Amino acid sequence: MTRYEYKVVPAPDRGIKARGVKGPEGRFAHALEVLMNDMGAEGWDYLRAETLPSEERQGLSGRTTVYRNMLVFRRPRLDEAEAYEPRLLDPPKEIPVLDAARALAEKDSRAPEGDTADAEWADAEGTVAEDDMPGEDTAENAPEAEDADQPTATEGKDAAEDQTKT
Repeated sequence: MTRYEYKVVPAPDRGIKARGVKGPEGRFAHALEVLMNDMGAEGWDYLRAETLPSEERQGLSGRTTVYRNMLVFRRPRLDEAEAYEPRLLDPPKEIPVLDAARALAEKDSRAPEGDTADAEWADAEGTVAEDDMPGEDTAENAPEAEDADQPTATEGKDAAEDQTKT
């Protein structure tokens, strides 16, 4: 809810002479215009004009009631709490432990139900090093044969099976 502060100033009693303004009504209107423009330049909005009674002393012991014409202006009040605009909070900082757990959960959700052998070889971050994977012999991590003329274990079994069949 917007709160306002108010300022009450006396309406001008007399007009102000200005170039091109003629007659008492024009001078009075010009005085009122100058006052309202000055207040508007300071951020005040005109609200209304009021005629209010004021009791004043007259002579030594007498009192009389005088009616005063007042102009009421207002502007939005800036309290300390309202002066600060709300701001968005910074995003939370990345937490490595949670990131690793999230990566493992994603990997587990993508793996088929029966394939748990790869999960044993995954590190804490959910990544699997290629040379750590069981059963995958590539050219890089295959054991080097000392003698190229000797058959490998599978070739030897195939040759032995062929000899027994004949």
